[in-house]
Amino acid sequence: MTTSTATATGIPAVRPYESYVYAYPHKTAYLPLPERPVLRELWAAERKDALSLYLHIPFCEVRCGFCNLFTRIGAPEELTTRYLDALDRQAVAVRDALGDGEPVRFAAAAFGGGTPTFLTAGELERLCDIAEKRMGADLRAVPLSVETSPSTATADRLAVLADRGTTRISIGVQSFVDAEARAAVRPQRRAEVEGALGRIRDARIPVLNIDLIYGIDGQTERTWLTSLDAALAWRPEELYLYPLYVRPLTGLHRLGAGMTGPEAEALEQAAWDEQRLRLYAVGRDHLLAHGYEQVSMRMFRRADAPQEGPEDYACQTDGMIGLGCGARSYTSALHYSFDYAVDMREIRSIIDSFTATQDFSRAEVGRYVDEEEARRRHLLQSVLQAAGLPVADYRARFGTDPWADFPAELAEFAARGWLDEGAPEGLLRLSPLGLAHSDALGPALFSPGVRAAMAAYERK
Repeated sequence: MTTSTATATGIPAVRPYESYVYAYPHKTAYLPLPERPVLRELWAAERKDALSLYLHIPFCEVRCGFCNLFTRIGAPEELTTRYLDALDRQAVAVRDALGDGEPVRFAAAAFGGGTPTFLTAGELERLCDIAEKRMGADLRAVPLSVETSPSTATADRLAVLADRGTTRISIGVQSFVDAEARAAVRPQRRAEVEGALGRIRDARIPVLNIDLIYGIDGQTERTWLTSLDAALAWRPEELYLYPLYVRPLTGLHRLGAGMTGPEAEALEQAAWDEQRLRLYAVGRDHLLAHGYEQVSMRMFRRADAPQEGPEDYACQTDGMIGLGCGARSYTSALHYSFDYAVDMREIRSIIDSFTATQDFSRAEVGRYVDEEEARRRHLLQSVLQAAGLPVADYRARFGTDPWADFPAELAEFAARGWLDEGAPEGLLRLSPLGLAHSDALGPALFSPGVRAAMAAYERK
């Protein structure tokens, strides 16, 4: 855990925004797999009755200044066709690897990116066909989440998604204030955003999620509330509030705005941390006052919204099938994917390599997950949810207690006030302060091995 100054209690202070932990181990800890294990062997002993299916589309019309996703701008020379051809080949190989010895069932599906709705309506039909006809996922019977953007949320695309069973659509708005959108290097206007939201509501997809960002240069509590209220006017079933990060090789990082020199940078960073914590609290309290429930540091769900998530998929234990060059797959022993990059030239090269691939029967890049890492992953992915970790579930899976397995980490969290002392017996749950510091708490649970691999990762 990265420290700064000491607090009044003598406990070293931490930066509240170390890293957004959406998966563990992090993809920058993956390495090329020299043995290139055969997928059929990897999946032979795995449970396949509650899998999650993810299809990755690595294309966007523009790249936002804060974005470090695996995506490229545009798709010249029929690249989307070649990409979908490769995705089709990969799906055939992966479904064959899953075998027919036991029923294969998908409990949830998602299309992400990039921007899946960069594809035309016809291409989205083909994407759904790959999920259904190649992989065997019944998209109309399971939760299906799709990401979109204001400029690509067109009526014809949304009609396809609604017809094929989409239950949730997530749109990255980030800010309804045009000046803030420009500051985040996101070329859009509020009128365009409002038009897209209207089309989404017209499509009658059950769950609308709106992504907003706080910590943008020039953003104030007043302008933050302006965006929140503009989003609330659409009564979205879900809202995600993301702190802004400026990551290496992104547009904002290349702009290099701000003070220079170690002391000046430390002061600037501390002021930015304070701003983001303040805006987080403003946003959280505003949504709670307007009938939303907090699901995690980032996620808020309207209290009367339908529950469209999978009922029987557990991210801590169940398998993930990822298709596409930016997707990752999870077995109980190995997490694997293709190579990862942020730099546009590297991404283009990886996409070109993917579209030329004929044999998708082996894993190329990944990281093995032993039992110690599985314990960390289970604890991390449970405790970062507002509902917390039922200790009995952890004990049933591992035969041990999280307090015995992670005494130093949990003792430090307790000392910082990050654990809820009033939680029911048998429930390990974060306090409001702990939830606010999720992006410090999550990285604090990384193993030394994962930390070393991430530190050795060469950015590209």
